[in-house]
Amino acid sequence: MTIDELNALPPDAAAAEFERCCGARQWVAGMVAARPFAAAAVVHAAADDVWARCGPDDWREAFTHHPRIGDVAGLRQKFASTAGWASGEQAGAAVATDETLQALAQGNQDYEAKFGHIFIVCATGKTADEMLDLLRSRLPNDPAFELRVAACEQHKITHLRLEKLLA
Repeated sequence: MTIDELNALPPDAAAAEFERCCGARQWVAGMVAARPFAAAAVVHAAADDVWARCGPDDWREAFTHHPRIGDVAGLRQKFASTAGWASGEQAGAAVATDETLQALAQGNQDYEAKFGHIFIVCATGKTADEMLDLLRSRLPNDPAFELRVAACEQHKITHLRLEKLLA
């Protein structure tokens, strides 16, 4: 989609496109309101500005729009609108050993039980073993600190998805 096409979309259609990048309603509304954009760099700058005004509830809402790392069934069912993007982002999990996938599944359960939200990581370019190592390294974090780490990962994912939207 071009910048001109994005700018020309009706608000509800623009919202649907932005939601594919980040599921936080406040962020989506802020991005729709920030139009028109002059260039891709302005879209990214607006994304930063709007995300900076979001808080913990918005971050958690954004997390709900992601499948668990390695959850292929979740990719297909719940996240059909972003499945292509998410599966590409999680390509490292697709070639993982059964042992690693089982460890990721258990790690995700442990993480969610401790923090109350799924494990969020910008998975692009990472192998399943690297994601598992990151998950394990973040499990000891304090919940408030980890929420901020996860929000930073979400922000990275949002920028990657904006690039894909504007490709």
